[in-house]
Amino acid sequence: MAKSRSIFVCNGCGAESPQYFGRCPVCGSWNTLIEQAPPVGEAGNSRVGVVAGRSRSPKERRNQKDQGPRLALTLAQIEDRPQPRSPSGYGELDRVLGGGIVPGSLVLVGGDPGIGKSTLLLQVANHLSAQIPVLYVCAEESGQQVKLRSQRLGIGREPADKGADPEASNPQHPGLYLLPEIDLETILMELEALHPPVAVIDSIQALYYNALTSAPGSVSQVRECTSALMQLAKREDITLFIVGHVTKEGAIAGPKVLEHLVDTVLYFEGDRFASHRLLRSVKNRFGATHELGVFEMVDRGLQEVSNPSELFLGNRDEAVPGIATIVACEGTRPLVVELQALVSPTSYSSPRRTATGIEYNRLLQILAVLEKRVGIPLSKLDAYVASSGGLNVGEPAADLGIAIAVAASFRDRTVDPYTALIGEVGLGGQVRPISQLDLRLKEAAKLGFKRAIVPKGQGGTDSVLEVVPVGRVMDAIALALGAAS
Repeated sequence: MAKSRSIFVCNGCGAESPQYFGRCPVCGSWNTLIEQAPPVGEAGNSRVGVVAGRSRSPKERRNQKDQGPRLALTLAQIEDRPQPRSPSGYGELDRVLGGGIVPGSLVLVGGDPGIGKSTLLLQVANHLSAQIPVLYVCAEESGQQVKLRSQRLGIGREPADKGADPEASNPQHPGLYLLPEIDLETILMELEALHPPVAVIDSIQALYYNALTSAPGSVSQVRECTSALMQLAKREDITLFIVGHVTKEGAIAGPKVLEHLVDTVLYFEGDRFASHRLLRSVKNRFGATHELGVFEMVDRGLQEVSNPSELFLGNRDEAVPGIATIVACEGTRPLVVELQALVSPTSYSSPRRTATGIEYNRLLQILAVLEKRVGIPLSKLDAYVASSGGLNVGEPAADLGIAIAVAASFRDRTVDPYTALIGEVGLGGQVRPISQLDLRLKEAAKLGFKRAIVPKGQGGTDSVLEVVPVGRVMDAIALALGAAS
């Protein structure tokens, strides 16, 4: 009997190696190889092993061709089945999902501990359970703990409808089932028996498959558990919401194949000192990526923010030097964001550059353009730039707002708070065109802005705003600071 040899699996990328290395030969991560026993199975007796182990002769291929139709179908042969999206009960979540819940889809939700992943999914499960059965697999909590959390959120305690007798309303939704279990086979059997249209797995790193010898949360466990859940969800048309842990770098823990297996990947963002939470889609097979949903954490759980632009827009009654307003686009949603800049003399040999909510390398590029093309001596000045509300603005359309905010702080001038700044700054000092300009101008007009400085040569002439096209960043600074009150 041949002796089974151990394999070493990388926790970062999932690569397998026959021997141990201090550094993964595939992804280059240090100290991530973990020893594991090889998976138990007889691949040689499987259909895959028989077919792949030998080549077929031309006569065999002709005989198989004459046997009848193959399993593969053309696109026209696939049956058209209407699959309407189901509302989750939260418009912000539906926006991020691309319009609602798609039957048979896998949605991976990641975020820092305590950010609100379990809270949001429990609220969604509670809303859906009024119409359909929903299974909530609490692998990290007991049923009593989830019960206490549901009572804190006020789930299932509202009257059925206005004017109804509160005592006659059912305080518990019979369609919401809890399963405190970590064994994958038990969870799969319960999913097949109950067959709920929607199920929540909280979390995938806590599930355990007995056929593998590795611990829960390892690369092999996460990969195999997700693959088994995916096959069941596609076969039975069950929508799965899967909670995933994140690493200290902010990425979802486990192999990268986890994000490839699922249909949608959502990230919860937010400052633990702030009350609002941002739900962003980084992958979506059924809608646009980088869509953004805004929630606010209150004593009764997560609550939707109807107008998120007001959250990222400061007080416009009192003008302050170094503040400019931009209109950023997150997916298909325009957001009006206030940018703050502070430029001061440095007391160090090399000036400090600090960016909060702005890409650091982008800030350095804009500072270099201001010094070279505009003549602002920033090489001996500290520069601090931040976005209000903690929103991460990474698109190039924010460049013009950053440049004007820095110039306004340097010259101690104020920018008209009812002027929106939209445009990308090139290395030659030119203001370059951006996308979705009409959508941005409509959002600015809705919030009471009167003027917009935009790149030359773009549309926007039909806007109710006063649209001022500029070709160079020097002209934009002159217009913005010249209109200051």
